Amino acid sequence: MILLKNADVYAPKYLGKKDVLVEGTKIRKISDNIQINQADEFVQTINMEDKILIPGIIDQHVHITGGGGEGGPSTRVPESNLSDFISSGVTTVLGILGTDGISRSLENLYAKAKALNEDGITCYIETGSYAYPSPTLTGSVERDIYLIDLCIGAKIAVSDHRSSNITSEELIRLATEARRGGMISGKAGIITMHMGSGKKGLLPVLEALKESDLPIKTFIPTHINMRSPDLLDDCVEFAKIGGTMDFTAGFNPEDNEKEAEKIVQILDKGVDESLITVSSDAFGSQPRFDDKGNTIGLTYSTSDTLMQLLKALVTKGMPLGQALQFFTVNPSRVLALEGIKGTISENADADLVVLDVDLKVTDVIAKGKIAMVDEKIVMKGKFEI
Repeated sequence: MILLKNADVYAPKYLGKKDVLVEGTKIRKISDNIQINQADEFVQTINMEDKILIPGIIDQHVHITGGGGEGGPSTRVPESNLSDFISSGVTTVLGILGTDGISRSLENLYAKAKALNEDGITCYIETGSYAYPSPTLTGSVERDIYLIDLCIGAKIAVSDHRSSNITSEELIRLATEARRGGMISGKAGIITMHMGSGKKGLLPVLEALKESDLPIKTFIPTHINMRSPDLLDDCVEFAKIGGTMDFTAGFNPEDNEKEAEKIVQILDKGVDESLITVSSDAFGSQPRFDDKGNTIGLTYSTSDTLMQLLKALVTKGMPLGQALQFFTVNPSRVLALEGIKGTISENADADLVVLDVDLKVTDVIAKGKIAMVDEKIVMKGKFEI
């Protein structure tokens, strides 16, 4: 057992000074004062005075096997490492494919997700890639979601020159498969849509909603802040009818100051704060194209951009508890993990992150095991030791 004493707890709502008891992989008790026999050799007590305790961050858009490849095989991004997530306070990840659905296969994606789970964090995947018809493991999106333990939804690209130019009718069929697969398996059954800078913008999604009976929660457009102002405006209207929009964190602290301002602005436009999530697009390439579509530069980010954006939001005056929901409880709802992930509450998974007064990650507990202590990572992947 691990007993965290005198922590400033954000659940993400601020709970005040609390003691938190972790037993096994779960949070067992939260109280003003938890007393346990200190002589018990199975209890590790940690003094949390002057420290902030938050839920483990959920990153719902990560290329865990590496993305990229738009400029040829040498431009493929390296795979992620466990320590990349631990150092960023990320304890739950959703792994997806990108442009390259050939050398970055679903088989590889599944194996990498299994490895991350074995190493200590929680990782799920989505079937599909940029291509349509979607590549699958079992022959259909619906079967993948039902039969593959870690698969909770599907991925597709919309309005992007690298996509398959999916129509609204094809999007309806794909989303219906994901929805039905989610229903019969008890999973999220969502479709994550990489939004590009194409001419149609959000139109295929809006047409799919208009022409079908699918619930709006099935569709999760991402990268909506990285494209045109028109796409962001369309997503504001999408959110006003109940849709969730997924922001992508910027590539550095300066960029995240700008992205934080965008979030503040859309909140001022009346968007419900529960309908905003933030992800990193970590280990996906960030190509730059010329006016002819040629790749002229590449970079990639890691999940640490999430903490950069969190800090930027707080710096702009947003209360920490409000800002945290974009990284914790909101994505937990999208992934159908409410009450399990993204929260500090009794019987939730013991995924916890300790911050200092400057919001720097100092300690991490993942699935009840200590992963980082005093800024030193102690939970590492097999080839990081």
